[in-house]
Amino acid sequence: MLVKNITVLGSGVMGHGIAQVSATAGYNVVLRDIKQEFLDKAMEKIKWSLDKLVSKGKISKEEGDSIFSRITPIVDLNEAVKNAELVIEVVPEIMDLKKSVYAELDIAAGPKVIFASNTSTLPITEIANTTSRPEKFIGIHFFNPPQLMKLVEVIPGQKTSQEVTDLTQEYVKSINKQSVLCRKDVPGFIINRLFIPMVHEACYAKDRTNSTLEEIDSAVKFKLGFPMGIFELADFTGMDVIHKATVEMHLRDKKVINPHPIVEKMFDDKKLGQKSGEGYYKYSDDKYERVALSEQLAEKFNPIQLVANILNNAAWLVTNGASDIAEIEKAAQLGLGLKKPLFETAKEIGIKNIIDELNKLAKIHGEFYKPDPLLVSMQ
Repeated sequence: MLVKNITVLGSGVMGHGIAQVSATAGYNVVLRDIKQEFLDKAMEKIKWSLDKLVSKGKISKEEGDSIFSRITPIVDLNEAVKNAELVIEVVPEIMDLKKSVYAELDIAAGPKVIFASNTSTLPITEIANTTSRPEKFIGIHFFNPPQLMKLVEVIPGQKTSQEVTDLTQEYVKSINKQSVLCRKDVPGFIINRLFIPMVHEACYAKDRTNSTLEEIDSAVKFKLGFPMGIFELADFTGMDVIHKATVEMHLRDKKVINPHPIVEKMFDDKKLGQKSGEGYYKYSDDKYERVALSEQLAEKFNPIQLVANILNNAAWLVTNGASDIAEIEKAAQLGLGLKKPLFETAKEIGIKNIIDELNKLAKIHGEFYKPDPLLVSMQ
């Protein structure tokens, strides 16, 4: 099967970004939304983005015009999917909304059309089973912004055919991205399985050690090789996104996350991070500003509890057949910007020390911290 025509449902930040990267790779793209004004705004943003690439000399004016001309904005759903071979759905992360969109789409699209849901946490199998074609349904998780982020997680549901999985990975490669395959439809997939629980764990570590935000973030950046601190990364991502992912993941698996109440409180108080001017840190204006972190501050905090958390979740993914160490390292490097492989950091700290830390935490704070059998076997 060859794909030439793609329909993207939803024209928000992710939707118009996916439309742009697909059109850049030569696909004919229909961008669909429920109102013309949403589409007008999205097309303006795509034009702006392409003009910026032209002004930087990354593409020629002709290339920019050609890419733009391959994207057709359409409101009517039947019209939008008429020639589609692949539909990428990018509507907000609300299960009921996704299901109602697929109820309409399933009727509108021809029986051979493949459905791909751009979701970061919702279970693929559950959505797929609401359609008449679960074997033609797959998860495709782009990272924000799709124009810049190299990683795409590909998540087959329980009934997804191998052909559709292969085709989706081919598509990801064709748009100049790198895919990691999450072999099982597990809560959080790969990246959020590592990242979201670690935000909560950092909150617990702060409570338990009385360390400052800056000390913890400095250790995460300078000792663990993250591009920024974990609280800084949470503010950058947005507490609305983190809270939503937390609720979805915890709902499906209590063992994946130990929710810290501060995350929900910040969400309720509209302290969403950089986008609202305050999260863990305060921000003075829209400009992206960095928190003052240093190697001196990093020395004041031992990040073993955080390493133990992220490694335990990485090990869980391997033990449960959702991924392997090489894919997890690739995902962490491309999706979290890690400068150093996770398991290399673990070896430097000592697997035995990490297991001892998990056992100590389990004794005081419960089963959640029990070390995964894979880690135990590695010591």
